[in-house]
This record gives sequence, C-alpha cells and structure tokens, in this order.
Amino acid sequence: MAVVSWKEICLLTGLVVGCYWNSLFCGFVFDDVSAILDNKDLRPTTPLKNLFLNDFWGTPMSEERSHKSYRPLTVLTFRLNYLFSELSSSSYHLLNVVLHAVVCVLFLHFCRLLLDRSTSLIAALLFAVHPIHTEAVTGVVGRAELLSSIFLLAAFLAYTKSKGADHSIVWTPIISTVFLVAVATLCKEQGITVIGICCIYEVFVAQGFTLPMLIDTLLQVLRGKDGFPYAVLQTLLKLIVLIISTLLLVIVRVQVIQSQLPVFTRFDNPAAVSSTPTRQLTFNYLLPVNAWLLLNPSELCCDWTMGTIPLVESLLDPRNLATVVFYAMLSLLAYHSLWYGHSSSKIVMMALSLIVLPFIPASNLLFPVGFVVAERVLYVPSMGFCVLVAHGFKLLSQRGGLKKTSWLLMGVLLTTHAVKTFNRNWDWESEYMLFTSALKVNRNNAKLWNNVGHALENQNSYERALRYFLQATRVQPDDIGAHMNVGRTYKNLNKSREAEDAYLIAKSLMPQIIPGKKYATRVAPNHLNVYINLANLIRANDSRLEEADQLYRQAISMRPDFKQAYISRGELLLKMNKPSEAKDAYLRALELDHTNADLWYNLAIVNIEMKDPSEALRNFNRALDLNPRHKLALFNSALLMQESGEAKFRPEANRRFLTYVKEEPDDANGYFNLGMLAMDANKNEEAERWMREAIRLQPGFRSALFNLALLYSQSQRELDALPVLEELLRYHPEHVKGLILKGDILMNHRKDTRGAKACFERILNMDPSNVQALDYACFVELLFDCFVSFIYCVGKHLNLSMSNLGENTKKRPELKWLKKEIPHVVSITFTQCLQNFRPS
Repeated sequence: MAVVSWKEICLLTGLVVGCYWNSLFCGFVFDDVSAILDNKDLRPTTPLKNLFLNDFWGTPMSEERSHKSYRPLTVLTFRLNYLFSELSSSSYHLLNVVLHAVVCVLFLHFCRLLLDRSTSLIAALLFAVHPIHTEAVTGVVGRAELLSSIFLLAAFLAYTKSKGADHSIVWTPIISTVFLVAVATLCKEQGITVIGICCIYEVFVAQGFTLPMLIDTLLQVLRGKDGFPYAVLQTLLKLIVLIISTLLLVIVRVQVIQSQLPVFTRFDNPAAVSSTPTRQLTFNYLLPVNAWLLLNPSELCCDWTMGTIPLVESLLDPRNLATVVFYAMLSLLAYHSLWYGHSSSKIVMMALSLIVLPFIPASNLLFPVGFVVAERVLYVPSMGFCVLVAHGFKLLSQRGGLKKTSWLLMGVLLTTHAVKTFNRNWDWESEYMLFTSALKVNRNNAKLWNNVGHALENQNSYERALRYFLQATRVQPDDIGAHMNVGRTYKNLNKSREAEDAYLIAKSLMPQIIPGKKYATRVAPNHLNVYINLANLIRANDSRLEEADQLYRQAISMRPDFKQAYISRGELLLKMNKPSEAKDAYLRALELDHTNADLWYNLAIVNIEMKDPSEALRNFNRALDLNPRHKLALFNSALLMQESGEAKFRPEANRRFLTYVKEEPDDANGYFNLGMLAMDANKNEEAERWMREAIRLQPGFRSALFNLALLYSQSQRELDALPVLEELLRYHPEHVKGLILKGDILMNHRKDTRGAKACFERILNMDPSNVQALDYACFVELLFDCFVSFIYCVGKHLNLSMSNLGENTKKRPELKWLKKEIPHVVSITFTQCLQNFRPS
C-alpha cells in the first residue's frame, strides 16, 4: 500500500477547510433542533447510561414513538461538544469539518489499495468537495455518517492486513476489524455493512477469484475430483469469523430495538404504505434518483418526503425507463467486475461494493425507513462513485488525444463542485434559508411549506407564517400537521374562532379507532396533539372546561402512554379546583416518565394547592435532583423555604436563589427575594444591594421599592428612604403602606406635619374606611391643633407670640424645651405602629 504523504494530507485538509469554513457560521437547523437543542442526553445532569438506553433523539428505545436509531457514540460526541461550549453551534460544525477531513484522508488510504498515486488522489479530492456531502458535514446530525465512515474505513484498512507474508492468517487485524465494525455500528447502523465489503475484498481482490473460478472450484469439490485448496479453506475460515461476528451484532441490534421496527406514517414515506405494485415500482425508481444526485448534484433539497417524488403507480409510467436503465448499467458493471480478473475489474468490484452495500439499509428495499430520499445517506456510497469517476478519468487520460481534455474536465469538475459546496453551506445558515432554498427545488412538499412557516413563526412573523401554512394545506389537503399549524397561528393572532375551525378540520382527518387494531400504528404520535391544542384553546372559556377535559380523556384513550395529555389535563383539573384528580393525572404521567423534572415540579405545585408544603418541597427537590438547573423549581422551592419562616432553610433558599439568578440574570424577582432573605437575616448591606439590582432591572418594582424604603427606615436612614418612597409613589400613587411610611418619616424626621397630613388624606380619599389612615390623620390634626393652641396660650401667658418664640428662647431658657420636645410627641406613636407590620 502506497504511503500517504503529509503534502497530500495538507492538500485534502486545506480543500475541506476551503469548502466548509463558512459552515462555522451556520446554526442548528432542521433535525439538529431535535438531536441537539431538545435532547436532554447532551446535558451533564443526564446519566451517561441514558445514552445507551435512548435513541439518537433522546427517546427511550422501549417507547413506541422511538425511531429506533441507536447511535450512542455519536450522541456522546454531541455531549462532549456541550461540555466544552454548551449550545454554541460553531464548535459542533467545527468538529464535523475536522471529521470530514479525517474521512478524506482515510479514503485516500483506501484508494491507494486499488488505484495509482495520482488517480487515488483525484478520487479523494472529488470526495472532499462533492456537494452531496453538505447535509452530512454542515448539518450537525450528519456526524453519524462521518463517525461511522471513519470506523468503517478503519475496519476495512485493518482487515487488509490480515494476510501474512507467508499467506497465513493474522488474527490481530481481524479482531481489530470486528471491534471497529461494532464501534462503527454504534455510530450509525450502516457501519455493519463493512463486513460485506471485507468479504468481497477477500474473495475477489485478496484471493483473486472471479465468478467463473468460484463456480469451477465448487463443481470440482461437489464431483469429488478435488478438495478445497488450502487458500480457499483459509478464506472460508476468515469469512466464517466475519459472518458470525456480523450475526452477533445483528442479534444485539435487534435486542436493542426490542424486535420492533419504528412506526412511520404515509407522510414520512408514502410508498411504504402503498399497495403492490406501487410500493415496489416507487422504491426501485428511487435508486436512479439517488444515482442522479451523485451524477448531478445541482438541485439539492433538505427534505424529500411527502409529495416530493410522486408515486409510480403503473408499469406504463415513463419513469420506469430510468429504473430499467439504472439496473442495466449496474448489471453491466457487475458482470465486468465478476467475470474478469484484471485490475480494472477489481477496482469496479470494490467501487460497487462501496456504493451498494452501505446504501441497502436506507434503500427501502429490505424494510421501510422514515424518508424517501436523504442526501446524507449517500456519504459512503459516494466513495464508490468517486472511485469509479477517478478510474474512468484514468482510462480516458491514457488515450493520447484526450489527456489534456480529461485533465481540463477534471479541473472544471472539482472547481464547480467546490463552489457549489461552498454556496450550498450558506443555505444551512438558518432554517428560513434552508427551507426556502428547498422550495426552489420542490414546491410539492407540504412539509417544506410548513417548515418555512415554523421558521417565520419563530421570528414572531405570524401573518407571513400563516400564508405558508395555508399553502401547505392546499398542497396536501389531508396533512393533519398543516391544519394544526394553521390553528396555532390563528391562536397567536388572537383569532380563536378561526383557530378552532382549523383544529376541528385536523381532528376530522384523524383515523378512526378500529377495534382490535393498534391505533398508534396508523397515526404519528405528534398528530394526537390536535386534541391537546384544541382543548388548550377552548379551556380559556370557563364555560367549556368540561369539554376540554373530554378532549384530553379522548387523547388518553387513544394512547394510554400519551404523557402530554396527562400533563395538560392536570393543569386543567387544577383550574377546575380538583387538585386530587390533578395529582392522579401527574402521578400517571410520572409512571410513564419518572425522570421528567417538569412532572415533579407540576406535582409540587399541586401539593401547594392542597396545602401540603412539606410534600411540595420534597417534589421540588426531586425535580432538582433530575435537573439541578430547573429554573422554576429553583425559584419556587426557595420561595417556599423563605415563606416557611424557618431559619434552617435560609442558607439553602439563598443558594437556590443565587443559582436561579445565574440562570435568569435579567429576572428582577430573583434579586428581590435574595434581598428579602438578607433582610430576614439582618444583613442590611447585602439586602440593599439585591434590592437595588432588582429595581435596576425592573424600574417601578413595587415590592422592591417599598421594602428598600422600609429597610432604610429600620436602619435609622429615614431620609434615604424618602427618595425611594417618592419613586414608589410616582409609579404606584395608590400604594397605601408607602404613603403611611412616608407620612411617618415626614412627621418624625422632617418635622413636616403638613406633608404627613397630605399623605394620610390621600389614603382617605382612596379609601375613606381605612381605619389606620383615619386614626393617623385625626391624630395629626388633633396634635397640630393642640400644638397651635398650646403655643398660643404659652405665648399669651408669657406675653409672647408665635413669631418671636425663637428670639425669646434665647432670653428665657425655660422655653427651650418647647422647640426641642414637641415634635417628638408624634414619633413614639408612629414608630410603635410601624413595628407591628412589614408592608409588601
């Protein structure tokens, strides 16, 4: 095997970086949302063992709604990305680009086994820039293809070393091959197909057999003329080991999916639920469609489901000609490679094995899959295609007159492919750009119209989103999801009547329950959300709560494991003042998913409604055990601890509020409650800091302003409290307790009886029956009148007037008490009153 030089590695790496550097600016789009953003298995709080119990999307393999795509090692790399950069999409895309470069280098090693130096490099360069790979490289979920391909190629390269110099079997490479195949399979299911590639390599390349030679050898053995040659016996032994290991991997894989195939609907793969011969004709027609994408990747589309490719329903359909031509070409290549033993035949044989075998699991020919065409599954088959193109280029260039032309054509091909790949990456920058680019290729796919609508909906552009959702219903009138999208958008536009009509249309399209037939096999689980959405809409009307409850119960009757129905029904039952029934609903949901932190949180809220704070706290703690960063559980459990008034809870409540403000740094309520805790602990400086931060984040924060003023008042900083109270009353002029506190400070510390009187009169104007304000106002009025009368009498008795009281105190020392003591008469009364309450 020729060595791959560092220059070649740098060339391939540089080309990959040049084609894909702009993918670093792309976000999480399409399937990335489910696999990355919504997948709890990426979070450090999720036990690692869950990666080996759940599917690629984070759904337990035991659940019926699972896609049965078991790729724990791929999810592990996502988790490592999350560990280093959480949800920064650039790091995920960067690792994909690096992995693609590694695949290109390994593929060059593979090509060196079959092709000469320059031809193998051309094959690797073509593979590096082929536009069909953008979905696998720029789409983050395509990492499954990249990782599987790395270990697939590594397993094959290891196997090629299983033959010793003396033609003996070297077992270490074979053991390494089996291990690497298992790893490849844990990255993506197609990894197991490398066993077939190794078998073909062993028989037709390493041992040099052709099909006529194999038939002749088998006939001689059957006639008893000769036994198996030693080389054949060695080959059989190696093949037996490979086949047994494959069977074991298959058995394990079947056990993992619990002998159940995933459930797909006619919207995912229309041909899969079609009758004969439509199903067979359509699936066979998809083969030339995929081949054409490799030959001419000019019109790429991220989604080929639903009506993208119309069903082939008749033998007279002209598209059957494409199927016939495809099989004719494939048969000619297979005949050439099987019947002849020269080097060209071996190259074609290995190229075909790379094209055909890894594609079979995704071909729909053996079992239905959840898509019609998917560009990313062509990642490994494109290797065989690139080998064929490079080999054809070599044969063409060896003809004297075509050498320059062939090199020119290859240069143009590499350049156009590189430019197409670079430009295609920009389509993956956002969901809106991705799906609008797909609509330029195919306008008959309702899912694409829906997805553009979703992208606009995420931008709060509901009017535009509605137009796309309505177009989806016109393209596919029986698309339940499209009508649900229309209903949801009408609801966001506050058009409840139209929303309800849309939901009712979607509900009417649901298949009816047939006794004895499993309902879930005929409907997508997410379509059952039509009952949830409709119930959520009508329960806004208090007179229709029972009707909403009936819809929830109907959804549960269709799928007893429909967790969301129990959750929504629990919320409704709380609204209907039926906490015990709500508790039962949440407990049933917890039986289905006891690791759901949200459910434990909801149950805790029910406990609070049932006046059981200790049980509520226990359930809050269970939610936090599952998700230590559950924001609502952090906040409400800390609030519950604070309101208990028990000093032993204060440190933990403080810690939870601190964690909460780290998660929600712009929520003023977190800082306010930290301030209240600090006030309870007599940490005045800390309390002031938290209150100030709450007010900064939420100007006019009623409770924070009043309690900050109260804090100043209790700390003998009454004059600092006045500006805070002024701000409070500017935002909330009817804040009674703020007026009372202001009146107290004006009377006792500003000596402003008129201002204090004005505060109490404002309260009485708002609420004439306010006894406290009435007492205070009367007291101030009486005190003021007494004070004036008293001064008048004293002045008259001493031959003084109010105006010269100040001067006479200098002459008559016995009058100094008059200026000093009288203003404090009110202070004692007000202070005693304020000590009896802490307003909020």
